[in-house]
Parts: sequence; C-alpha cells; structure tokens
Amino acid sequence: MQLLLFIILYPLLWLISKLPFRLLYIFSDSIYFLVYRIIGYRKKTVRQNIALALPHLSEKERIQIEKKFYSHMCDMFLEMIKTMNISQKEIDERFKFSNLETYQELEKKGKSIALMCAHYASYEWVLSMNKHISFKGYGIYKQIANKYFDKLVRTIRSKFKAYLITTKQTKATIEKNTKAGVLGVYGFASDQTPRWSKRLYWHRFIGIETPIHTGAETLAKQYDMNVIFLRTKKIKRGYYEASFEVMTEDVQSIPNYKLSEDFMARVEQQIYEQPEFYLWTHKRWKHKKKD
Repeated sequence: MQLLLFIILYPLLWLISKLPFRLLYIFSDSIYFLVYRIIGYRKKTVRQNIALALPHLSEKERIQIEKKFYSHMCDMFLEMIKTMNISQKEIDERFKFSNLETYQELEKKGKSIALMCAHYASYEWVLSMNKHISFKGYGIYKQIANKYFDKLVRTIRSKFKAYLITTKQTKATIEKNTKAGVLGVYGFASDQTPRWSKRLYWHRFIGIETPIHTGAETLAKQYDMNVIFLRTKKIKRGYYEASFEVMTEDVQSIPNYKLSEDFMARVEQQIYEQPEFYLWTHKRWKHKKKD
C-alpha cells in the first residue's frame, strides 16, 4: 500500500517541482483555498495556538494571522517539492545568508557546532548552507512512516550535500564522529513539544508554562560543541534571509538549561515580530503539569 501511494503521487510531485515559481505560487493559492477554506486542515489547533500565544490581539487580528499562516504554509510545502528540481542559482537568489562570516569564524575554533533553529519561515531551505561550510553538515529530522516518501524527503533535503539523520540516530552519529575526529555541524529544530516524560524541563514560552526540548544543549555539553542560532526571515514571497547568532563558545560554563531557555527566547522574539511564519499546526502547548 505504501508503494502504491508513492507510485500514484510521485509523478504529480515531480511535475509540481518543474513549475516556474510564478506558476508555483498560483498553484499555492489554489492549495490554500482547498486546505484552509474547504478542508480546514488543523484549523482548530492553529486557532487555539494563536489565541493562547497572542491573547493581546483582537479576534480579527488573530484571524488575519491565521490566514497568512496557511498561505505561507502552502508556499513552504510547495517550495520543499520545488527543491527536487531547483537550480543552485535559484536557491542562492531566494535563500541568502547575511553574515556567513560569523559562522565561518566559529568553524575556526576547531569544535563541532550545534546549530539551533525554529520551525519558522523556510526551515526547509536552511540546508542550502552546506555549500558554504567546511564542516560535515547534518540535518536532524523525524522519520516518515511511509518508507518511500521518507526516502524521497531524504533525497530532497540532501540535494545540497546535507546528511540527514533521524532523531534516534543523532547521539550515535555525534559519538562516532567525535571518536573519528570528524568535525560536524548538527541542525536542531528544537522549538516543538517533546514527548511526555516525568523528567521534562518546564519553561515559560510566550507566557505559557510548557515543557521544552533540552537535547541539543545536553549533547552540546556532552561533546563540547559550540552553539549558534540561525534566525530566518521571510523578505517577500519566495525570498528569505538568514543570519547567524553565536550563543556560546564555552558551553561548559553555561548553567544547565540556560541555553535551552535562551533558544526559546530567540524563537519567541521571531514569533512576536511576524507570527504568521511560525508553524502553528503543531500542538505546542498540549502538555500540562501533573501534581
């Protein structure tokens, strides 16, 4: 069944990837109408999340953010498909890094790097940074249940010399590289909800107490990695700009959980600036503290 679904859908995805950007975004507008107006994909979750995160806004303002978010989400999904056949020139024009020298200076320190970023703006095209770096670049992702689509996503995301590893493979990969003396940069998108555990670390994110991921900080400390934050902005439709912010070059001196809190504060700032570009479909505040 998995293979049959893949065989049916792959030709459509390939055709979409061949569309010029002008037609791609016309198609995206049609997808938006279907997803938002007709299907209402996760609309209840999105509306609840925006209301929780931005209670100071009026209902009318929140609905406007909701609509803009769905439009952006459809764009981003099609941009990911477009990556199958996007040229190097196109990606360079559409996803720019404003201060690569900041990252490159960190490479000179001779330590592996934990790169932290959010599910914000275009986190799919972040992998294009691999053409600009010397270290071996790893993107950490959650494996897709359909093995054929999982392979396709790996192929798409590996287009720019990025090595994809699942969340379960992360520690073993870092351990292996450390022993072999291989310097790497590991991309952690750590802003979403962790699995439930009695050992979760709780923090106020956008004014709401919620558990947060601390794995990137834990691994950075265990393997003595430098830590950098990648802040991405959407300049206009189909165009993005990313900048690097060094979080620490001495991870061992940072109190426990401070890095994770710092990361969430940076994500929070992005959300307040342009909330329509955050991934609101995820149930970010589903966990409640148990007495």
